[in-house]
Amino acid sequence: MSPPNILIVMTDHQRGDTALPEHASITPHLDRFAEEGVNFTNTYCPSPHCCPSRATFFSGLYPSRHGVWNNISNRQALSQGLNAGVRLWSEDLAEAGYNLHYTGKWHVSVEESPRDRGWSEHLVTAAKGAHHGVEWDHYRELARRPEVTERGEGEILRPGYGPFRLYGAGERQGDHDEQVCAEALALIPELAAGGEPWGLYVGFIGPHDPYVVPQRYLDLYDLADVPLPASYHDDLADKPRIYQRMRDMRFGQLSEREVREGIRHFWAYCTYLDDLFGRILQALEATGQADNTLVLFTSDHADYAGEHGLFAKGIPCFRGAYHVPAVMRWPAGIRNPGRRIDEFASEADFAPTFLDVAGVRAERSFTGASLLPFLQNSSPAGWRDAIHTQCNGVELYYTQRSVMTRDFKYVFNGFDQDELYDLRSDPHELHNLADDPAYEEVKRELCGKMWHFAYEEDDTAINPYITVGLAPYGPAEAFRLRGE
Repeated sequence: MSPPNILIVMTDHQRGDTALPEHASITPHLDRFAEEGVNFTNTYCPSPHCCPSRATFFSGLYPSRHGVWNNISNRQALSQGLNAGVRLWSEDLAEAGYNLHYTGKWHVSVEESPRDRGWSEHLVTAAKGAHHGVEWDHYRELARRPEVTERGEGEILRPGYGPFRLYGAGERQGDHDEQVCAEALALIPELAAGGEPWGLYVGFIGPHDPYVVPQRYLDLYDLADVPLPASYHDDLADKPRIYQRMRDMRFGQLSEREVREGIRHFWAYCTYLDDLFGRILQALEATGQADNTLVLFTSDHADYAGEHGLFAKGIPCFRGAYHVPAVMRWPAGIRNPGRRIDEFASEADFAPTFLDVAGVRAERSFTGASLLPFLQNSSPAGWRDAIHTQCNGVELYYTQRSVMTRDFKYVFNGFDQDELYDLRSDPHELHNLADDPAYEEVKRELCGKMWHFAYEEDDTAINPYITVGLAPYGPAEAFRLRGE
């Protein structure tokens, strides 16, 4: 069999649970797609932020190795691009003869664009030279306007910053995602007419906040059918203070009805994106090349969508912002389609997977591992038993690392109190057990796992100075755990 074409559709902020057919979000194209492929239902990003997660997707490495920690497009950036020597899977495939094309959001580096890494570019955003955020002139102009003192529907007041709009209704003709979809629809038949294997990356910016969608998608959902999340009433009293501050200062302004409206708009946004995805699949099927095309539907990270009273993403380490959709279809290469894989998968797994299915051998190590055995209906030996995260903050800086097993989740918050959850009895992460002496040995074991991963990934968050070495069990646990 010839190497497959590779078509990637990546959304921005989409929750992993929306890719499950039983979820209340209406996504008929994704549902059918999952029936024809494999749904990796337990897939996680390394950081609750676009840039580090996208850099992981393209490199197969975690932030400690690829060097992207937060938004590379503004002046709070800890780096503006990838570490020297980091290679992306696109470079390998381009050298192997793949005809690669890129349309949509990049957000991996402002020092380079996709063309520097093996791609032909079309409509590319958040690329070389991009700047996000605002400068002082914006606030000078804001100060000249009457201060907004009354909230509008779905608005959050922020004196001195300007109000934030969480959701609304509006048409999207001609916007970024419509243009990106149109580019993809034009490219697919052209690529299929060529004689070489091809790759196409389609990067949407939805369902990123604000959740603004055409009314016809909102009309598919009855607000009475939208429940509050099970964790909504968590008062966050046993969580880090910044979690409480985010809710109390900002999202806590929203009424329960507005929270449910926010969720409704988020679901409707996913339905809108599903329509775009369906058009892309239809274009692929019209070429006759769908059988030997590996299609991946995924997202860079997710959104709290009302969990714990929060929206968007950021330093809270709750599952909602880390759990992403990952559904793959490849009729010629997947055995027994329609399966769900519940093993822990990572965004770092896609790079080695793409190289594996293309028959390209890379002479370098990855944080991730190939998912091809799962596609072939086998279980690889020694597969990971835990998921790790690495976060140094977004535009405000923090040191946060976590490790999650099937039973427990431990979060080291260098800036505040740690977190420990017994996921067997507390899947919604409501009860922090980090200070419960009954769980001390569990905490120590998880610290050992956390530090061993840090050792393997050359994570430098190991400074022993008295004011910063604040983990309950330090990096030596990495070796004590294994008797080294």
